[in-house]
Amino acid sequence: MADSSGILGYDSFHFVVADLERSRRFYADALGFTEVARASASKIEKGGEVASVFGAGQIRVLVSSPKRNDSRAARFLRIHPDGISSLAFRVRDIRTTWDFLEAREATFLSDIAVDEAEGGTFKTFSIATPLDDTTFRFIEREGKYPRFAPDFEDVNGGNPRENPHGFATIDHVTSNAYTMLPVVNWYRDVLGFTHYWDVEFHTAEMSGSRRLTGSGLRSIVMSDPASGVKFATNEPMRPFFRDSQINRFCEDHHGAGVQHVAFLVKEIIPAVETLRAHGIQFLSAPGAYYDRLPKRLEDVKITNVKEPMEALRRNHILVDGADDKYMLQIFMLDAMAMYADEKAGPFFYEIIQREGDRGFGYGNFRALFESIESAQRADSSALEVVG
Repeated sequence: MADSSGILGYDSFHFVVADLERSRRFYADALGFTEVARASASKIEKGGEVASVFGAGQIRVLVSSPKRNDSRAARFLRIHPDGISSLAFRVRDIRTTWDFLEAREATFLSDIAVDEAEGGTFKTFSIATPLDDTTFRFIEREGKYPRFAPDFEDVNGGNPRENPHGFATIDHVTSNAYTMLPVVNWYRDVLGFTHYWDVEFHTAEMSGSRRLTGSGLRSIVMSDPASGVKFATNEPMRPFFRDSQINRFCEDHHGAGVQHVAFLVKEIIPAVETLRAHGIQFLSAPGAYYDRLPKRLEDVKITNVKEPMEALRRNHILVDGADDKYMLQIFMLDAMAMYADEKAGPFFYEIIQREGDRGFGYGNFRALFESIESAQRADSSALEVVG
């Protein structure tokens, strides 16, 4: 039996939305992605949904929207708001991946499907996951397969233009669940991933025996040893489980699911500034975070941050790391807050610049958690006004 699944990296992820044109404006106009493929007329007729693929660097986002009530997209949206329904991974050899997962008792949703085209072959299958209606797909692209997938047609030559914000690759994927051990243990037992990182904390503020605000979180990151693909999983912590923003996500999403995808960039400050100029909104970090930042960097022995502190403060970019290895990160507003529309869902994107640090922002988690909870409270008020 193979000692790994043969994953090479992320291939794409599949987003189901009610309004494809709104997503097209978001990816093409705001994020600077290039539309590289569309579902063919025969695929639309057969599946009852329209679909487009947007690309930046190695990133591919498949977005589909229902045209008929019997389509998979329509069934997903009857349960969930807009969200990720499937994550796809490139693999070295599809049969090796199948045999590896079969020996670990994966739940297969399909047999291996094969499409041969001039120049190459496309092979794929899917499995169920503990993330409710989110599935995992494995894809082998043998030779120079000429399309994104069977029954898709190229747009703009099938290749993305250079992204104006510097988006190149996916850094990691984070999911939320009411309870994460079934998810984490599944990554270990079925996918063969290993423990990479973890954190837990409370943000609760107390006055005597009375809680004023806050909640808690536990997070574990699992990694594929061969490819370095990483998945973070969050769960709420007691005693204020119901108030956690992780619990809020699961309620808004109507179950466990993918909370955010992180894009890696070389220079985060110009990326954030150009994204803001294109209408993207980000979570704010409290001013006290930057007041305390010089002392915190001194404590963790980071002396080489080359980005101006004022630019980081102005753009609400977070800093973390240790021993002169650091990372910079920021989080977009989730879709339901951005559009003031509950059906847009609680998913959001993260942007990361890494300068040697491979962690997940241990020192930033509390600031992020507090910021998300603050944004969610503001979102609730805004939705009440809109409603």
